[in-house]
Amino acid sequence: MELIRDESALGLERVVVETSLGPVVVRSGRRASDTATILVHGAAGSWTTWTPLIAYADGRGMPLVDLVIPDLPGWGESAAPDWREASIGAYAGAIAEIALALGYRRWRLVGHSLGGFLALDLASRTPDATTSVVLVSPTGPAVVEAVRRQVWGGIRLPWFAGMLLAMRILDAFGSIGVVRGLRRIGMLCLLSSPLFADRGVIDASVIDAFADELRPTSFVHAARAVAGYDLRRFEQIGCPVRSVRGQRDAFSSESDSAWFARTIPAFREQRVPDAGHFAAIESPGVVLQAILASALAA
Repeated sequence: MELIRDESALGLERVVVETSLGPVVVRSGRRASDTATILVHGAAGSWTTWTPLIAYADGRGMPLVDLVIPDLPGWGESAAPDWREASIGAYAGAIAEIALALGYRRWRLVGHSLGGFLALDLASRTPDATTSVVLVSPTGPAVVEAVRRQVWGGIRLPWFAGMLLAMRILDAFGSIGVVRGLRRIGMLCLLSSPLFADRGVIDASVIDAFADELRPTSFVHAARAVAGYDLRRFEQIGCPVRSVRGQRDAFSSESDSAWFARTIPAFREQRVPDAGHFAAIESPGVVLQAILASALAA
């Protein structure tokens, strides 16, 4: 499915919200209640990551409402924060600040990859405000371990280790110019290939967005923040947590599912055979059903 860059085509508006990490660009709209549906993108995306899912839901008469979709600080149109302040908790806090500034007091969280990690942290910190969490190809303990122990991580998650190494190299050599050069010679297509179960069926707009929205510096700093995180915090999560993970997700380990199930009491996971790391784009119907089911469960 095609990515949509014009928020007005989806009935949304672009707003800028001041947070403790600086001004954040947000797409929001379709207000129907006092509970926000916050969609949090991952480390290789922006708000547009969610547009195929939103359009899919619209086309089937099951529109997603009360949408709050930030470009995380350092990604998309949002300026980079002071990296010394950009912990996982600070990112989660900024997400809560955005929802509160838009008039919401409760929220259901949907997070992709790193965004899922942030959603879980926010759920652990705001139990009264968080009604449910949906994880889409979430970052889990295998990625945390891969950042902390690079050699062992390269063995367990070679594609993630390779991506992280590439981001570090791009960051060191001045990411914007190098990224543009790689795009011109087609190397970004190769770099993006592990993200999808079958890149050949992915719309060209998705690959173009990957090139446009790649933020190596932000990726590297996010990896550091994840590496320093205390995973025991997730034990405090009491709301329903549903996970949708591609069977061919190169950025997760088989052990992640068991770890989440042991750690979060109300955790349930669905594996999708024909999806990789971007299940919301590759299998939007499955992700939509998880979101709708989580809303009912809450």
